[in-house]
Amino acid sequence: MRLIALAVGRVKGGPDSELFEEYRQRLNRPGGLGPLQVIEVDTKKSLPVQQQKAEEAKLLAAQIPAGAKVVALDERGKTMTSESFARLLGGWRQEGIQAICFLIGGADGLDPELRKSADLVLAFGPMTWPHRLVRPLLAEQLYRADSIIAGHPYHRA
Repeated sequence: MRLIALAVGRVKGGPDSELFEEYRQRLNRPGGLGPLQVIEVDTKKSLPVQQQKAEEAKLLAAQIPAGAKVVALDERGKTMTSESFARLLGGWRQEGIQAICFLIGGADGLDPELRKSADLVLAFGPMTWPHRLVRPLLAEQLYRADSIIAGHPYHRA
């Protein structure tokens, strides 16, 4: 299964980027959920907020492979336990889903239409997280889900 983080904006190096890479590398275990690919898009335009979000949505949507499940990351989304997240991903894998795309919006969030079209709108809690932290949070939760599915002791709950 392909795991794809589709993100608006580019992240430069730093401790948050290193943490993301650490968990991203851990996902490369044979038989696991799969590697995490990152695709970054950027409009390079300065538009009014709604137009900017619409433009970003077009760029993100163009990167979603046919048949992929889409998870929009948004503070208004559903909160899940790590165990329920692992069950969801494991179920999608058993159904033969080939790719899961995790959408990370721009500074003003995701376009409402793109959010509505997602298979799941997921929140890492009700707080707003900066782009630089969302990526490591996502990679860690994917690794945790992978560990839960594999029965690895990383998740100790």
